[in-house]
Amino acid sequence: MSLQSEARVDLAAIRANVATVRGLTSADVMAVVKADGYGHGLVPAARAALAGGASWLGVATLDEALAVRAAGITAPVLAWLIAPKQPLREAIEADVELSVATDWLLEDVVAAAAQAGRTARVQLKVDTGLGRGGAGRAEWPELVATAAKHAAAGAVEITAIWSHFARADEPGDPSIVMQQENFGAALAIAKDRGVDPPIRHLANTAATLTLPEAHYDLVRVGIGMYGYSPIPGRTFGLRPAMTMRGSVAVVKRLPAGHGISYGHIYTTSRETTVALVPLGYGDGIPRQASNIAPLWIGGRRHTISGRVCMDQFVVDVGDLPVDVGDDAVLFGPGDDGEPTADDWAAALDTISYEIVTRVGARVPRTYVGEEIA
Repeated sequence: MSLQSEARVDLAAIRANVATVRGLTSADVMAVVKADGYGHGLVPAARAALAGGASWLGVATLDEALAVRAAGITAPVLAWLIAPKQPLREAIEADVELSVATDWLLEDVVAAAAQAGRTARVQLKVDTGLGRGGAGRAEWPELVATAAKHAAAGAVEITAIWSHFARADEPGDPSIVMQQENFGAALAIAKDRGVDPPIRHLANTAATLTLPEAHYDLVRVGIGMYGYSPIPGRTFGLRPAMTMRGSVAVVKRLPAGHGISYGHIYTTSRETTVALVPLGYGDGIPRQASNIAPLWIGGRRHTISGRVCMDQFVVDVGDLPVDVGDDAVLFGPGDDGEPTADDWAAALDTISYEIVTRVGARVPRTYVGEEIA
């Protein structure tokens, strides 16, 4: 049965992208599979990344980490975005490493470790300048000292200290050096208090690709493993893994001066053929794509014509012979001239991360390039 729409994911591309990054560093590689593997599928992406040479997995939430474990994946996994009243005990029992940056979370982790009857593995996060998560400069010494006390009591094992860049995708920005210096200072403060874990990590995809001096013991690769570079104009040999397509459901001729879709923000300039594609904002196609986003039908690029609806949009294809059932490719690797997620990002003034991650659950994921055991 032909699928009405699909997000086709090339697992061989994910493996190759991770292998490419792996070849750039002597550090271990953490594959970031949060947000359902940036829309590519958490478990398939995780397995492909590990096959490509990653040795760690990174996720945002405990639910994501537990889903990795439920799939039978035993590789080390770090979860770093933990709100109150989350399943800490279950995570500790599943050998999930927990990022800790606040006193309240540290105390909750200690309590959960006591309930589990196990030592919790924690990674201390310091804010070196991003101004988001992580302990600030004033809080860091106390957090380290408290964590050291709990480590001495056997409640926690401190496995790593880490942080995150704000502008590593802008090589040469002064904040990059500042954050490296702040990270070094935080490591020194921790060491003075008896905390000197075996793993230090700071580099995201951008820093992994451009800043070898920031690799330390582990690098975290997110968008890069899915084939997109965060550095404008440089691909680093990465290959996009997702192709988003829908089957044309309606083809008809319209006269000149005919409005299309809600609000008639597009009007035909001549007698023309229009094609309806059954994908809309209910599937993750941004409503902002109306009248501006590119796609590929019949061997040519076109632009969405009129308002993107919840379940569908329309494309003016002129006199091109298009039939019901033809593929409309929204984005892919670009091999045949089809747009890429970068092209969509440029049209919508956003980033490729958002384009691929927002593809909705209603769109089936299909997988190619699976490794043969």
